[in-house]
Amino acid sequence: MYKNTGFFIAGTDTEVGKTLVSGALILKLREQGKKVLGFKPVVAGTYQSDEGQLLNEDLETLRLALGLTAGQPSLCPYVLDMPAAPHLVAESKGIRLELNTVIQAYSEIQQQGDCIVVEGAGGFLTPLNNQENLGDFANQIQLPIILVVGMKLGCINHALLSMEAFKTRNLKVAGWIANTLSSEMQLLAENIETLRSKIDAPFLGSIPQLPPAIKKPDNRPYCIEALAFAAQHIRLPSL
Repeated sequence: MYKNTGFFIAGTDTEVGKTLVSGALILKLREQGKKVLGFKPVVAGTYQSDEGQLLNEDLETLRLALGLTAGQPSLCPYVLDMPAAPHLVAESKGIRLELNTVIQAYSEIQQQGDCIVVEGAGGFLTPLNNQENLGDFANQIQLPIILVVGMKLGCINHALLSMEAFKTRNLKVAGWIANTLSSEMQLLAENIETLRSKIDAPFLGSIPQLPPAIKKPDNRPYCIEALAFAAQHIRLPSL
């Protein structure tokens, strides 16, 4: 159904670095001369830019990595204002998030380039509505998955449960990335080694804490320097 190649970036949880990794992978693909596209099925949470636009920090990070101007073009069919579970925010607004709408938006974008980086929302099984979730979307588009593991207490369990979910759906896993969060966990190296021994997929690298000068501001996108820093520490799987 889809002629594009690319990756679906899943996370062990929300706020684990999916956007940072997505932006970094886009930079690495662009370095190879590929026409890269970005997509996110749903976002929840906006901020007001200096020009008065309501923007989403994840989408603006993707646009920055792609070399696009703020707000254009649309990379996401559902942009919700409140930073909460998307299906609940939509329900409070009288909106139903539909998998078919997400698939249609994805189909329109993915035909315009060589490859696409799709960033999930929250964890892998984040609901769209009472019947459909983002795992169903991943199953439809069949892109190889890259799992971002936010290195914090509980991440081993979250990572292994995510891997079980991919296996249940017969999804190809291109690899996984360890992302060090703003507060470095105790026994970080030991936790990474445990994950390497238990995850049957390539280890694509470990992103250290971002240096203070390029840390992500609250309610703002990552800077290009942060994406480039992350890109230096990860390996791009074969397409």
